[in-house]
Amino acid sequence: MRGIQRVSTKGMSREEWLMRRRKTIGGSDAAGIVGLSRWTSPFSVWADKTGRAAEKEDTEAMRQGRDLEDYVARRWMEETGKRVYRLPAMLYHPKYPFAHADVDRMVMGENAGLECKTTFSLDLKQFNGVEFPVQYYAQCVHYLAVTGADRWYLAVLAYGRGFFAFVLERDQAEIDALMAAEADFWKLVEQDTPPNADGSEATSAALREIFPISEQTTADLFGRDTVLREYMRLKEDKKALDTRIGEIENTIKADMGEAESGLCGSFHISWKSQSRRTFQAKEFAKDHPSIDLAPYYKNTSLRPFKVTETREAG
Repeated sequence: MRGIQRVSTKGMSREEWLMRRRKTIGGSDAAGIVGLSRWTSPFSVWADKTGRAAEKEDTEAMRQGRDLEDYVARRWMEETGKRVYRLPAMLYHPKYPFAHADVDRMVMGENAGLECKTTFSLDLKQFNGVEFPVQYYAQCVHYLAVTGADRWYLAVLAYGRGFFAFVLERDQAEIDALMAAEADFWKLVEQDTPPNADGSEATSAALREIFPISEQTTADLFGRDTVLREYMRLKEDKKALDTRIGEIENTIKADMGEAESGLCGSFHISWKSQSRRTFQAKEFAKDHPSIDLAPYYKNTSLRPFKVTETREAG
C-alpha cells in the first residue's frame, strides 16, 4: 500500500473516531451513495456527513457483528488456508481525498483485504450461487480503491444457516465509476447542498430526524404543481390498486375456506391461523386505578404528511 496515509486508531476514543469518520466517505457509506443499500440513501448519508443526523445508537446486532468479527476471520482462514492480520488505522489514498478506509483485516502475503460480515437473514438466495452479494459490492470496491489492493475477500456468517466466502478482483473501470460518484456526492457535502430525496425509508427517517417539529409558518412551494398533481394521481391509482388487490385476496380466501394453504400451478397460498397476545393497558388501569402507568407510556412526536387540493368554484 505504497503512498497510502495511515492514521492509527490505537487508543483513539470513539468520539474522535466518529469525528474523523464524518470528514470523509467510508466503505459503509458507499452502497448508500450509489443506491445499493437497504439501510441508507444518498440523502441519509449526506445528513450524516453534514452533522444533521445524530450518531446511530449502538444496537445489539451491531455489537454482535463486532464481537463475531474475529470468529468470522478465523472461520475464513480455516476455510481458505490463508492468514490475515488486523490493521488498526484509517487509510487515505492521495488520489481520493474525500474517502477513507477502515478495514477489518488484511491478508498476509497478498495485496488483498478481508471484509467480515454477519447477518440474521433467512434468505440465503442472496449468497448461494452468486458471484458476489450486491449489498456488499460497493463497500469492497471502495476498499480496493483506497488501499490499492489487487483483490478483496468477503466472508459472511449467516447465523445458524451457513458460512459463505467470496472474492472480488480489482476492476479499475468499476473503481473509477464508484469514486466518480463519491466525488460528485462529496461536492454536495462541501456545498451543503442536499441530494435529491428518494422514496426510501432511510431518506424518510433522515427527514424526520432533521425536521422533527413543525413551526407555525407556511412554505412557498412555487414550481411544485406538477409533482403534486402527479402525487394526487398516484394516490388515486394506489387506492384503485389496493381495492383490486383486496378483491383478489378475498376471492381466494372464499375459495380456501378453512384450509390453511392452497396450490395453483406455481403459486402457493398461505392463510394460516395465528394467535397474538397484547397488553390491554386501558383495562389494566381500570382494574388497578392506584397504579400510575404514566412512566410506561412513550411519547412520540409525529408530523403526518397530507396533501389536499382546493377546487375552484365554477
